[in-house]
Amino acid sequence: MDSAGSSLKLWPPSVNTRLMLVEKMTKNLITPSILSRKYGLLSKEEAEEDAKQIEAVAFASANQHFDKEPDGDGSSAVQLYAKESSRLMLEVIKRGPQTKESAEGVIPEKVKASDETTIFDVYKGRRDFINAEVAGELLKPLREPGNNYKRICFSNRSFGVDAAKIAGPILSSLKDQLTEVDLSDFIAGRPEEEALEVMEIFSSALGACDLRYLNLSNNALGEKGVRAFGALLKSQQNLEELYLMNDGVSEEAAQAVCELIPSTDKLRILHFHNNMTGDEGALAISELVKHSPALEDFRCSSTRVGSEGGVALSQALGECRNLKKLDLRDNMFGVEAGIALSKVLSIFSDLTEIYLSYLNLEDEGSIALANALKGSAPSLEVLEMDGNDITVKAAPVLAACIAAKQFLTKLRSAENELKDEGAILIAKALEDGHGQLTELDMSTNAIRRAGARCLAQAVVSKLGFKVLSINGSFISDEGIDEVKDIFKNSINVLGPLDENDPEGEDYDEDADEETDNEYELETRLKDLDIKQEE
Repeated sequence: MDSAGSSLKLWPPSVNTRLMLVEKMTKNLITPSILSRKYGLLSKEEAEEDAKQIEAVAFASANQHFDKEPDGDGSSAVQLYAKESSRLMLEVIKRGPQTKESAEGVIPEKVKASDETTIFDVYKGRRDFINAEVAGELLKPLREPGNNYKRICFSNRSFGVDAAKIAGPILSSLKDQLTEVDLSDFIAGRPEEEALEVMEIFSSALGACDLRYLNLSNNALGEKGVRAFGALLKSQQNLEELYLMNDGVSEEAAQAVCELIPSTDKLRILHFHNNMTGDEGALAISELVKHSPALEDFRCSSTRVGSEGGVALSQALGECRNLKKLDLRDNMFGVEAGIALSKVLSIFSDLTEIYLSYLNLEDEGSIALANALKGSAPSLEVLEMDGNDITVKAAPVLAACIAAKQFLTKLRSAENELKDEGAILIAKALEDGHGQLTELDMSTNAIRRAGARCLAQAVVSKLGFKVLSINGSFISDEGIDEVKDIFKNSINVLGPLDENDPEGEDYDEDADEETDNEYELETRLKDLDIKQEE
């Protein structure tokens, strides 16, 4: 079945990208170096096999990370993918060439996770269609008597009906030991009729398993697909993690999910990212949320949810006092849903990450949420409110909230209308403390020279700070030079400025010159108190 919906993302990499990485690693492994003189140089055949397995292990680690990460673009998964590939390649180089008799696998034993024998992943550096013959060979380890596999991943290989019929009995034989199942993206390119039959075979085979983790993402399920997994979903009483991302989960599909899963009492993680759920679907999901008191991580981003659905989800979250991560980005909540959410935020004492970008909150909704956050979530680390039409009117309340959040590592309020007044207030809020801050994004806020200078001065001395983004601003050429001078000892911390327009809208040369020379905005705002909750 073709995947539903599309969005720009960095993960997963294309097949060509993965093959290119394998080729690059192969070349590195056979290229003479100081290390190869010490440990020995691999043959091309051995290097190719090692590179394939390194890439497979790195991809599996990054893919698992992507399923759980809050960043929808997959950038951190890409970083992990590269990091793991480099680390494992170095280990192979230090291992040196192996004889056929001594070779037991590409990855040295000390690199393997202690519980690797419990994980079975069918992805071996290839993304292709699986037939019965390939399935039989691929799944041989699962047939071995006494195997200890508890976690299986069938992701990124496309199973047909004949292959599914081979896999079914094997999976059924593991019903008493499996606890984690990943079936994400395992029917790619299959006709709908065949894909549904494959789902039903896997569902029946796994129906007797008592799972803690289930990932059905990237399968364009729709209602038919959800119901094809009915036997599996109906049997799950102890699920702790459920992922249904990029699955075409419509109103009817969402209702089917809620109908089929008998209990979510132990559910800690629930991800519905990138679906076409809408308000009616959100009403169904809200019932699922309402009966998930242990929920710690809820993601319902890019799901076309409007005001009615947003209010329902917000109210349902009132039953989830253990929430630590909340991602509602890229929906059409509006002011009413924003206010509804603000009324439950006070109960989330353990909240560490909240993503509220592109929700049409405007000033009223943003003020309500900032006020609520100010007195709650004392350990908040990530706050994102991009693209909400926030103006200078909301800036004092937003700044007061920021000042109270001393553990922030990442703050984003890009694509708003905060201008210099708002930028200066936020800069003032960040001046004292905030020693863990690593990222601040205030780009596309009609900021000019004074605001840019204040933001730069607020973060330049913070140890560990990585990037200040103020692109898409209206900073004069003199202002750009001034900001660059502030970061002269750490110029890499300053993000790109290629979209800055020194003569953009709202530009007034006389006013700009007067403000730049006299620091009027800073003088006007410097004594404004940003009160924190006691």
